[in-house]
Amino acid sequence: MQDQKTFTLDEIAALAELPRRTVRYYIQSGLIDRPQGVGKGAYYTQRHVEQLLLVRKWQLAGLSLERIGELLKQQATGPLPPTPRRAGTVEVWSHLVVADGVELTLEPGRAGLTPEQVRAFFRAVTQAYAQIHESEEKE
Repeated sequence: MQDQKTFTLDEIAALAELPRRTVRYYIQSGLIDRPQGVGKGAYYTQRHVEQLLLVRKWQLAGLSLERIGELLKQQATGPLPPTPRRAGTVEVWSHLVVADGVELTLEPGRAGLTPEQVRAFFRAVTQAYAQIHESEEKE
């Protein structure tokens, strides 16, 4: 059996380039797991380091700690929910003009569609419109 490397609070704080106080706050907030053991015998594992690095990465990407907490909870239960819309939220929408007076807009992230799926969806909508339009012209 291989021994798992353990770390002190100072070591994981240094590895994640975060102050000890911040690491404690993340533990208190539930963003990272509590240490193994208690008191002066408490220690951290590679999992704690990975959790800290993930929180740090998402913070550097601009996510709030509240949103990071939501993402961490959702990772365990299934697909990620769309980001709640708030004042100042920036979204990128795809817009398809099917014909004069017929337009379709969607936000791929909220719709859970990949760029390839968006293109396929737009092609299908365009073809459906063309079929409907052609069948009305034949009648």
